[in-house]
Amino acid sequence: MCGISGIYNKNRTQLKEVDSTYEIEAKKLLESMTQQILHRGPDDFGFHINGPAGLGFRRLSIIDLEGGHQPLTNEDGTVWIAFNGEIYNYKELREELITKGHRFSTDSDTEVIIHLYEELGPKCAERLRGMFAFLIWDEKNQRLYGARDPFGIKPYYYVETNERFAFASEIKSLLQLPEYKAEVDEQSFLNYLTFQYVPDPMTMFKGIMKLPAAHYFTIENNEMNIERYWKVDFKPDESKDLNYFVEGIRDVMRDSVKAHLVSDVPRGAFLSSGIDSSAIVALVKEIEDVRTFTVGFDCGKYNEADYARETANYIGTKHEDLTITSEMFWTNLPRLVWHQDDPVADPSAIALYFVAKIASEHITVVLSGEGADEIFGGYNIYHEPESLKMFQYIPPGLRKTLADVASVLPEGMKGKGFIQRGSKSVEERFFGNAFIFNEDEKKQLSTLEERFFQFYRKPNDVTREVYNKAVGYDDITKMQYLDLHTWLPGDILMKADKMTMANSLELRVPFLDKKVFEFAATIPTKYRVHNGTTKYALREAMKQVLPEQVANRKKLGFPVPTRDWLRGGLYRPIYELIVDSQTEHLISKNEVLNLLEIHKSGKADVSRKLWTIIIFMLWHRIFIEKRETFEPMGRKRDYAALAQ
Repeated sequence: MCGISGIYNKNRTQLKEVDSTYEIEAKKLLESMTQQILHRGPDDFGFHINGPAGLGFRRLSIIDLEGGHQPLTNEDGTVWIAFNGEIYNYKELREELITKGHRFSTDSDTEVIIHLYEELGPKCAERLRGMFAFLIWDEKNQRLYGARDPFGIKPYYYVETNERFAFASEIKSLLQLPEYKAEVDEQSFLNYLTFQYVPDPMTMFKGIMKLPAAHYFTIENNEMNIERYWKVDFKPDESKDLNYFVEGIRDVMRDSVKAHLVSDVPRGAFLSSGIDSSAIVALVKEIEDVRTFTVGFDCGKYNEADYARETANYIGTKHEDLTITSEMFWTNLPRLVWHQDDPVADPSAIALYFVAKIASEHITVVLSGEGADEIFGGYNIYHEPESLKMFQYIPPGLRKTLADVASVLPEGMKGKGFIQRGSKSVEERFFGNAFIFNEDEKKQLSTLEERFFQFYRKPNDVTREVYNKAVGYDDITKMQYLDLHTWLPGDILMKADKMTMANSLELRVPFLDKKVFEFAATIPTKYRVHNGTTKYALREAMKQVLPEQVANRKKLGFPVPTRDWLRGGLYRPIYELIVDSQTEHLISKNEVLNLLEIHKSGKADVSRKLWTIIIFMLWHRIFIEKRETFEPMGRKRDYAALAQ
């Protein structure tokens, strides 16, 4: 895993071999951009400048430790690449390309992409199995080309200014552009308040965009074009029985885990109490000994470390864990937010940051269980279509009447939410795994003018664009489809990449493999969610390698005690953060302080609302107010300071 950066000069002035001023300025800018992502690649760095294009790179050595320097070129120096990620089928592709006459000078997966591009052009991304974000400069065709992996495992950002296009693995690199001034995008802010992250392709920074998962772009003659090269497609096979899918899951997961273990450096796995990470660890153990890592909290009901230790003992791993206190968390939170780039108000990012920190003391590659819920049907909310099935038999007009009646019932009255949700279609009621503030609550909280609320791309506009492509699916599959396109890249994978890379640790996710998905997509809905059990087929498959109580354990996933912290030891520092924040043009401090008091008094649990605001205020303090600054760090770690 590494970090990339790149620039494309729009006026096509040569950045090299015109005069030394352009070359010096371009190299200085690329150096500044790549220095900001030192943590992504402390082992090596490099630059290449040619024509209007410049590529920058930072390397975390994983494969071909001696020959993997980047940017890398083809035989005649006309195609150059900066590549972040891993290609798991690179050996097969390499053999295929050799038979077609391509000559290789390294054993790296990076060089395979170059020659595959020479063979197929921009369509080359379709052949890659892995996680990736790369940038290619094609001198002969004067084309800049980039692509992002099918699920969005690796981040990819870009911005267009009057002077240039610029690209990077992290936003903080793009903030080095002298012509760019960081400002809040008001539409993104309003959507963030609902989703707890900014949905693709926007970011919280005005003008900075994400390249969506499964897309590539080309720039030729100053024109940028973006195209999709792969799509999610569920094709349930109702002709097969459960045993077929149980055996198939084991086979395809064993193949994926084996592929994801390819590296020339030490590797291990994260282990929580649930089936996803436990399954990965058990399958790794079939191949080699494995080190596992977990974290817990100094609040008993939020500490799953004992469960993880029990699983580690059963499988036979070398296991380590860390207990996180509220003081450790609060001390590290600002740097954590800085590493995120875009605010993500998912408390589990805290756990990921610390578990990556302890793991990185021992290994360079870590396997984890992200993605299983989205492709195998694991979230508890996926039960809902079954529990609301009775509403399908009520005429639409009567359903609307029921919804109107429920809307005037007192808040908190038993059955109100059930009737309201049952009276709506899945497209109207399900916005993904987070729905923090509704439109009325946002208007009460925000100090933005009414015009912003009238014309912005609202949450239902965001989800409608996805649902419109899920025609013909049942409600559970529609929910999975939405999560795969929104929640997974916007929250789950973003925080997973940023929190591990903050610690110079490469995270790999065997569930998010094209071959795994293509098989999972054939599993009928009745085997994904069965009699109230989520991920039913996966659980049945893993009973061969895990104890039944682990295979059947309900999802926890590094639970974080933010609810208790906001009422206890963190109340005072959070109160001071709110009062001191310079976000009055966006947020009413009085409303936020009122929420804090409501939560502290125990009148209601509004911890998720508060957390969403707190993370944004910290983000604003760092990136907009610039009252806290951070220097990129490589692999230096101070556990004595961490434990204080």
